[in-house]
Amino acid sequence: MNPQNKRRQVDFQIIARWVSEGDRVLDLGCGRGVLLEYLQRKKSVYGVGVDISFERILSCVKRGVPAYHGDVRTLLASFADDSFDRVIFSRSVELLDDPDAILAEGLRVGKRVTVGFVNHGFWLNRVNFLLKGQRTVNEVYPRPWYETLRSNPFSVGEFDRFCVSRQIKVENRVCLSGDWSSRSRCLPNLFAGYAIYDLSK
Repeated sequence: MNPQNKRRQVDFQIIARWVSEGDRVLDLGCGRGVLLEYLQRKKSVYGVGVDISFERILSCVKRGVPAYHGDVRTLLASFADDSFDRVIFSRSVELLDDPDAILAEGLRVGKRVTVGFVNHGFWLNRVNFLLKGQRTVNEVYPRPWYETLRSNPFSVGEFDRFCVSRQIKVENRVCLSGDWSSRSRCLPNLFAGYAIYDLSK
């Protein structure tokens, strides 16, 4: 298993612990449906994915994962309050237009919301900007800025302040070290490579 897949496995295992058997799950920015496939296998969830990429939606269909092709915000507006037990944003918040409004909609549509993101405040990112004046290029950021999708990265500290300012309750939080395997318990804004939040209204 390559390092990227190992990282995803840890991510999936943490999310699965927060999901109950048979939950209704909406995965926004579902990619190729790998997370939903995992949750279907482990927790027998009723899962639905949404992604803007038609190619990725085809991959979901091949996996047997129900998925919609379209805009996240438009689709969220079509659902009633508490339509899902959990709404998941796994490495997708930084790619959203108006993430503030879309997260609010996620909390309206879902009883709980999971957000997973790369911590842009990680020490290695800071060092690269300080010494080289450029973004890190590694397994997490494998391509230079001009080959990537639009992105608005943020840090653990910034997301914590956002939750406080919007009165969003953090039910659980797991911060992983730079290896995305061991827990980062001290100064996570500096030493966490990845963070996963379990949120409620």
